[in-house]
Amino acid sequence: MSAHDELPLADYDHLPLSSLQHRVRALTEEQLRQLLEYERSHADRLPVVEVLMARLCGLEGGATPSPGGAGAEPLPERPAPPRGGSPVTPETAAEPSPPPRHGHPDHPGQSQ
Repeated sequence: MSAHDELPLADYDHLPLSSLQHRVRALTEEQLRQLLEYERSHADRLPVVEVLMARLCGLEGGATPSPGGAGAEPLPERPAPPRGGSPVTPETAAEPSPPPRHGHPDHPGQSQ
């Protein structure tokens, strides 16, 4: 069983699943087996085991580790928040209109 300090991904326990999917692409078969052994003996999270197994099967089938795993920008877990502010300026704003009249729409000017 691997110790946490010996894992090929230093922050492994804190990686969200989408980041883990990206980062394991740079690992070798031996490193993946090490993570798989650690995962199964600790949290044993099914989605994580499936990601590790799928990548391991890919490597066993002839895939090669791809660069960009550890140093690459991880995929965001959530969409970026809206930038805020309005693109409307006084020049592009609609012309003000008078407020609607009260009353029945078929009889303007009469109140109910």
